[in-house]
Amino acid sequence: MERAGQRIGAYLFDLDGVLTPTAELHRRAWAATIGAFFERKGVAEPYCEDDYFRYIDGKPRFEGVVSVLESRGLSLPLGSIGDPPGIGSIGALGNQKNAAFACILAREPIAPYPGTEAVLDGLAAAGMRLAVVSSSKNAVPVLEAAGLADRFELVVDGVLAARERLIGKPSPETYCYAADQLGFEPAQAAVVEDALSGVEAARAGGFGWVVGIDRGVGAAALRAAGADCVLANLPDLLESF
Repeated sequence: MERAGQRIGAYLFDLDGVLTPTAELHRRAWAATIGAFFERKGVAEPYCEDDYFRYIDGKPRFEGVVSVLESRGLSLPLGSIGDPPGIGSIGALGNQKNAAFACILAREPIAPYPGTEAVLDGLAAAGMRLAVVSSSKNAVPVLEAAGLADRFELVVDGVLAARERLIGKPSPETYCYAADQLGFEPAQAAVVEDALSGVEAARAGGFGWVVGIDRGVGAAALRAAGADCVLANLPDLLESF
């Protein structure tokens, strides 16, 4: 496939908010966790959904905690990634959010966005190599629950990033790692993202085509972050293919 003078051979997809509506579950878990924390601390400006898009969306979990706390002039000790869920450290608060997400995920079935399978089938039929690149450490169970695990030959998630010491989005490292593992230069791969941090990562990495999916952050913001095009829904990708 030719795109902007480059031969595109691979598509790298973010997960939450692109392939599955789990971003909505993450938003609810963040709202419950950070909202309660702000209330406990007597923060004058309560947590709102804009905070998710501005400070959290697409980032590794603990970086999201730091960003949203800093937005209200708050800080906590860093702690460790193994801290039990709580409010005493960045690690604990991040794990409190993850516990809230796990509870939601356990009681609510997960399905891909409508038309997702058709998009993946169309790309695979055209010979495209497919991978998921997600900051989430829950990416593999979410893909399995959604019935999408066998569609991708590679999943670069928060677990792998920690093991390989890759810096998360908005750094391009996880996307560049995925492209390299598939045997492509970034300019030969497309990135499909709904988060500003993910779009920024793709643009910084020099990827050949950066597609934004507008799930609420806004088309103008996605374009300003570096998206080459912005689509309302994933199936629209086939029309641009």
